[in-house]
Amino acid sequence: MSISVLKRGLELLNEDLKGTTKGQKKKNPKKTSVMDQISTNKQGVKKQIRRLQANNKTRKNKATVKDKQIRNALEEYQKKQKKSQLSSNLEYFLESSCKTQDSCTKKIVQQNVGRQSRYHPEKPVKKQEKQSIFTEAEFQKFQQEYFSKR
Repeated sequence: MSISVLKRGLELLNEDLKGTTKGQKKKNPKKTSVMDQISTNKQGVKKQIRRLQANNKTRKNKATVKDKQIRNALEEYQKKQKKSQLSSNLEYFLESSCKTQDSCTKKIVQQNVGRQSRYHPEKPVKKQEKQSIFTEAEFQKFQQEYFSKR
């Protein structure tokens, strides 16, 4: 590079630095208008404007701690728990005018019990009588041989 090009570049740089320090300050991106933030591309300008305006609105509408209600943790837990409907269901069925026969209810209960996965009926255990390998005749023969030698 030649010295003249370097000098000219430094002069331009000095002019830019002097111009910003005197009266011009850097613009705050939050305070700049929407049109200043849009790029120079011709396509997508409307979309960019909508997006930037939406961002400005969301910044203003942030919820604060002051607006929140502090609730008791126990109350929150009780609200989330399911309420038992057993008593109301029992009352309804006991007060109903249509009563079923005992034989029908027993059949229904018996069929339902068999369908449950935990239902495993006990299998009948066959009792086997103890059988000896030796017959009665062999025992008598052994007895005669054992005691006759003495």
